[in-house]
Amino acid sequence: MASPRSSRVRKSCLFIALGFIGLCLLAVAVSALSNLGLPQHSTTVDQLSELEKARLSEVLHLRQTLGEAVWPGWSKADIPLIVYNEGYAFLVGMADPPAGWMKVPALEARGGPWEEVPGDLFEGRPYYRTPITGPEKTPEGFTVLVGDRWVATFQTREYGEIEFYRGVRAELPPVISNLVPVRIAWELLMGKTDAYIAALEHESFHAYQGMLAVDRLDAAESQYSVEEKYPFDAMEEPWKQEMDLLVRAAGAGEDAARRDLVKQFLQMRAGRRAGLSPEEVDLERLREWEEGLAKYAELEISRRAGTDAGYRPVEGIRQDPDFKNYAGQQQFWLRQLQEAKNTQGRSGDTRFYYSGNAMAVVLDRLSPGWKERALPGGEYLEDLLQGAVK
Repeated sequence: MASPRSSRVRKSCLFIALGFIGLCLLAVAVSALSNLGLPQHSTTVDQLSELEKARLSEVLHLRQTLGEAVWPGWSKADIPLIVYNEGYAFLVGMADPPAGWMKVPALEARGGPWEEVPGDLFEGRPYYRTPITGPEKTPEGFTVLVGDRWVATFQTREYGEIEFYRGVRAELPPVISNLVPVRIAWELLMGKTDAYIAALEHESFHAYQGMLAVDRLDAAESQYSVEEKYPFDAMEEPWKQEMDLLVRAAGAGEDAARRDLVKQFLQMRAGRRAGLSPEEVDLERLREWEEGLAKYAELEISRRAGTDAGYRPVEGIRQDPDFKNYAGQQQFWLRQLQEAKNTQGRSGDTRFYYSGNAMAVVLDRLSPGWKERALPGGEYLEDLLQGAVK
């Protein structure tokens, strides 16, 4: 006969199990409900909404106000913007544009003639649109040439959200895709308008690279065949050790300690590269120059916007409930710097965004004046570090 105590224990376990099952069912129900009503298309397809225009105005205003403190000449550069949704690409900041755009570096012609958006203006001036003729014929997210002008390109924020939902759900089985809370995932990962603005600043810096060092940018963009063969998996542990030294150098309190850590980083990097081909070494150096510097510019301008008490965003952006006035960008900047140590398990060139950014942060501390040597000079970041610690 079971004792009263063991009977109570069984009942307690049963209640706990039922409670756990209930919580799981509740979580599933909440996830499914959060996915109801996910947007399937842009609210306004044939012109930019007032919020989208406010976001683009803030991208231009932020760069023109704080860009000089981030990179010499960047604030004064005339860099138009193209954003696109499922139906149109929209061009702002350029009058009477020639037809279409040219992909970089292959200079493939894309898009048709630009027409003024009827009955609408951007910052009091006409802006332009051209139809998207296919999902593979968008301006993507980078920089393109419209005539001889370098233009930064990206999705509209609203269409970016729609594509995020579509992409995540397409990767999952149908039943699971209805239960995964993709709306919550968007809010956690991409939801702030501040992140969207920073992404367009990243692409604007690529346009600036094209304006000042097109040969170097073309070389970096021509590395995809090398990237396909690059031994990312074999590089995991030595890469992590390198990045640990580099991030420690960025955070060192004294220049002497920072120089010592940089020397160790460069020695370890030279040893690791003994197993790489010259083309694979070039891939690292070029991607760190191209994407690392754009990552640095993106993070630095957002950090300054959040810490500069005198900076005022454009008035219209305050109507955006997802704009957080760059709050917490200093902490985000620190987390992104530390993230360089966690990229060793990732395939693709993402790791070079973070390593290049970390090298730029160290150069800020060790080598005033380094930026003009990197752009327009085109010098590799590790070479600048080598010179800084000699």
